[in-house]
Amino acid sequence: MSRATSPDKPDSLERILDAAAGMTRAKAENAFALSLVRDGDRREAGLTPDGPRGTPEALWGMKMADLKKSGLLEMHRGCETFADLGGLDNLKRFCLQALRSPGRRAMPRGVLLLGVPGTGKSRFAKALGNQVGRPTILRDLGKLKGSLVGQSEERPRQALRLLSATRPNIAFADEIEKSLAAVQGSGVTDSGVSAGQFGALLSHMSDNAGDSFFIFTANDISKLPPEFTRAGRLNAIFFIDLPGTTERERIWQIHLRRFAIDADQRLPGDRDWTGAEIESCCETADLLGISLLEAAQYIVPVAVTAGESIERLRKWAAGRCLAADQHGLYTRGGAVARPGHNVNRDPSAN
Repeated sequence: MSRATSPDKPDSLERILDAAAGMTRAKAENAFALSLVRDGDRREAGLTPDGPRGTPEALWGMKMADLKKSGLLEMHRGCETFADLGGLDNLKRFCLQALRSPGRRAMPRGVLLLGVPGTGKSRFAKALGNQVGRPTILRDLGKLKGSLVGQSEERPRQALRLLSATRPNIAFADEIEKSLAAVQGSGVTDSGVSAGQFGALLSHMSDNAGDSFFIFTANDISKLPPEFTRAGRLNAIFFIDLPGTTERERIWQIHLRRFAIDADQRLPGDRDWTGAEIESCCETADLLGISLLEAAQYIVPVAVTAGESIERLRKWAAGRCLAADQHGLYTRGGAVARPGHNVNRDPSAN
């Protein structure tokens, strides 16, 4: 079964049909029957437009079981939203507008998130799915390589078929540079297997624009093939820097509420802390029953342990990537370059 629909459906029947997209008729019928038997009432099962639940859990349960059985993909069913993410306002606005704009001719393809580890790249991808009512499908490209002859060629095709069965979706692949680093040397090192997997991914992205919105994260742009970052492949490349003062304040408030910590106590010095480090400080304070100042003694910021790598990232991203926190291009020092300025996105130019 297949149905092309927009990501936001006011009518629950449309969302039900979206849940059945990609399933065979027999599987969809079995899932509907299971939902009716399990809930005992057509309205309670969510199988009518005015049903309270919108999409039958049996449909998604069957899809999740298929993904789990394959060992290639995983469906994230968490409850994260943008309210759980402090900052990244420009990135949030861009993706929501791309996925919710009605009557568009251009199809949303996805974004590449380059940035410092611990700045919320993975959490953003998971929250976006909940914001637009799409399942977030987690892809580990490292699992696509098999030990038997032919497995490394077949597994990517199988994973892409499974991905199509859950459309419309958010397709998320973390640290993509680790999986694609071997592409440029493929043919010498692995008989072209990596290049073949990469080609299959690019073809799927092109053929399924609008159905799958891809979010890739990377910590090292230099290891990505140039054709992956060329104009037209993705909708945009964003750089996520260490959070600024205002963003850090918002992140503190989120995690102070989450761990029920007294917001009146003194906060530790957090200059150059990531959101993950602020969260870890709050978690440690709650776990050990100590103050935030004491908990901060257990935090070693990534800006200290990987300062040189962060500076290299910033240098490359300046003028080439969109800023995640405010409108325009990212530049070092907090200023934002004029949008529309010609930039070179070829990593080899660094």
